[in-house]
Amino acid sequence: MINITITQAQRDEWQQSIDMLARIAQCGAALLQVDQTDKFIPIGYANISLESLDRLQLTREQVYRYLPRQQPDEGETLVEHDTSIQCLLPINWPAGALFGYICICPATDIPTPTVRAQQAETRRLLKVCADSIELDLVQIYRQFKREQNSMRDVSHQASQISLQAFIDCMKEHVWIKDESGRYMMVNHSVELAWNRPRELILNLTDDELFEPRLAKHFIASDIESIRQGVQVSAGECEGLDIGDVDSWLETTKVPAINDDGELTGVIGISRNISSHKAAKDQLELASRVFENSVEGVIITDVDGTIVDAHGAFSKITGYTKEELLGKNPRVLNSGRHEKAFFTKMWGDLLSKGKWHGEIWNRRKSGAIFPQLLNISAVYDDEHLIQYFVAVFNDISAQKQSEAELAKVAFHDPLTKLPNRMALNTGLEQELKQASHCNTRLGLVYIDVDLFKHINESYGHPVGDEVLLELSRRFDLILDDLVTVARLGSDEFAVLLPNIDSNDSLLLQINNLRKVFDQPFILGEHGQARLTSSMGVAIYPDDAEDSSGLLVNAEIAMHRAKQDGRNNCAFYTESLNQESVAKLKLQSALHDAIELNALHLVYQPKLCFSTGEVVGFEALLRWEDPVFGSVSPAIFIPLAEKIGLIQDIGRWVLKRACEQGQRWRELDISFGRIAVNVAGQQIQRSSFVDEVSEILKQTGLPASSLELEVTESCMMSDPELVSRDLAKLGLMGVELSIDDFGTGYSSLSYLKKLPIHKLKIDQSFIAGLPFDTHNTAIAKAIIAMGHALNLKVVAEGVETQEQVDFLKQNQCDHVQGYFYSKPKRVEELSDFLHSSQGG
Repeated sequence: MINITITQAQRDEWQQSIDMLARIAQCGAALLQVDQTDKFIPIGYANISLESLDRLQLTREQVYRYLPRQQPDEGETLVEHDTSIQCLLPINWPAGALFGYICICPATDIPTPTVRAQQAETRRLLKVCADSIELDLVQIYRQFKREQNSMRDVSHQASQISLQAFIDCMKEHVWIKDESGRYMMVNHSVELAWNRPRELILNLTDDELFEPRLAKHFIASDIESIRQGVQVSAGECEGLDIGDVDSWLETTKVPAINDDGELTGVIGISRNISSHKAAKDQLELASRVFENSVEGVIITDVDGTIVDAHGAFSKITGYTKEELLGKNPRVLNSGRHEKAFFTKMWGDLLSKGKWHGEIWNRRKSGAIFPQLLNISAVYDDEHLIQYFVAVFNDISAQKQSEAELAKVAFHDPLTKLPNRMALNTGLEQELKQASHCNTRLGLVYIDVDLFKHINESYGHPVGDEVLLELSRRFDLILDDLVTVARLGSDEFAVLLPNIDSNDSLLLQINNLRKVFDQPFILGEHGQARLTSSMGVAIYPDDAEDSSGLLVNAEIAMHRAKQDGRNNCAFYTESLNQESVAKLKLQSALHDAIELNALHLVYQPKLCFSTGEVVGFEALLRWEDPVFGSVSPAIFIPLAEKIGLIQDIGRWVLKRACEQGQRWRELDISFGRIAVNVAGQQIQRSSFVDEVSEILKQTGLPASSLELEVTESCMMSDPELVSRDLAKLGLMGVELSIDDFGTGYSSLSYLKKLPIHKLKIDQSFIAGLPFDTHNTAIAKAIIAMGHALNLKVVAEGVETQEQVDFLKQNQCDHVQGYFYSKPKRVEELSDFLHSSQGG
């Protein structure tokens, strides 16, 4: 559209005309200018609201139903759209370019029948008003051209080059038509393209030069340019260019208007856009490929701001294109990569112009997923980075497939345990960790003894079931840090990290041996007990690399087999001898209860003042067929380490209570039977219930039982121990503090707990009465016990001098070798008779 500013004075004048038209026609009236987008801009209006005009937006086809250079008859209805517009008339610039429309509408306060009766008169008034506005537009256009020419100073711009010579220099097709559509001038390119001299073109119309369909198209585009009054594109079409070459041509037309605003013709230019069209087609093809690609495409500017996105980016990331535009790709950051990762990525992009690799990103839903990402830099003509193009695809399925393949490659298909390859990989990592942390690591090579007999006797399916059960037992008994792998048919390896001592290593090996304690089910063939031969190699003592460690562990395993199977051997001989002895001792202790290798002996306690027996302390002894008599100082700590102290402690308590009840049934007075309680026992929440249950089973009254606990076990969980000791005290069980003076010796717990006796540890009795330190300690313990109303017991008394000292300092009870060593029941007749007689 012609873009000439209408002054406010002119607008006011037109508003008066609109007001008069609305008043005379008794209707609403409006003058509407059409902008570059075919929208109505109100210039003046009356008897109609601005809101109504805002809603009045018609299409070009609805308001323009005649050719601009045609004039309608007086009686012709120009537009009949709906009841909101009674009549609509175009307003044109001098050359025929559309300025806008003048329209009338029914007023809200005037009945519609009255308006229809005056319709003919209204149309006439509308035409008069339109003609007046068009005359004003002629003057406005002429004034605009005069001002424009004066600014250009045309008189000084005359050129010696003719117009014909100018257009002949152009490779584009250039022609000029007059107002009637006859060709007045063409350039040399037109002659070559149309394959005819200009003499056969000039003074002819499109109807005379071209076939009807093409001529009608050319004339219609001329009319459109005249109507709009500005340069218009007549469109793209296929045609013949110079040399009869099929080409794509783009035609542009513009009306030629003189200084008075009158139309003098139409100027047209056609140019060959075949290369541009091909490039555009390629871009459209690439765009369609991008949009239908299974990969996502994101384009950013040099600052990293997303400017475009294509393909499957929305399906992959969950974001729409609108949500990503203007954002930084950091919105996809998963947080799984260190800063150094992105620093290297940007370094490669800026130095090499590309980066390729795998990256973890985050979807809009928050889910993290792996991507295969390719980023390329796009350079401008000066080789400066203008854009970055990132092409990526979701490789979650690929990663899952890789994981499944890795599981197949690194795991035993039968037991699902790691295989030899996985063990080597894990062992390498653990060795690096152990080297870094300066810790030890153990590898146990296990061979199931005589397993081939299972396969040969019952078939491989039964053997497979045994191996599956074995793998399940390994999984149940070992913690998460321990790795178990199947190396072959009946061979396994166990990786033990973070070994802090030989004892902890032996404890874990003992747990491995427990896997074979229970028999294995052989289906319908019953069951069978299996054993194993184990070889142990330790890093860094035996080897410093994975292959050496594995080889040495296997060598140790074969040594265990040579020693008779069902055995464990260490690669280092010195450690092997020591550990084998301990392992054999542990194994024997496991069987001691079932083999009746354990028994109790009793040491009498006497009253200093009367010399009578006041009780017996039950002491545990172990007579092993192989090891002989094993000291309690050795096997009690061992039982605590390997978790047998609970079972052994319960066995001791029950046997002692049974013996006490037998004495009661024989009417033998024995005072109380004292039983030592380990710290692990009393820390169990069920300990009080276990004591109560054993008393109930044996029939021994609580008043005949005394429990001896150490200071250290009471300090591990004071609240639990205090509560349980109080319950035992209420039951009638007497409580003693054993080895008093060797632990915490806290006066606060002595005051709070239901304690009845203090036992002076034998380390303080030794040396009495000559050791001044022990003398002072013994006196202090006796005085403190009496002050707290507790009985004091001296244990480990062996000499007359010790007896005299303790009597002199009023110690209450005594036990020790001076009176009697611990004896079996049948050897206690002297003490039992004397107590019976008393």
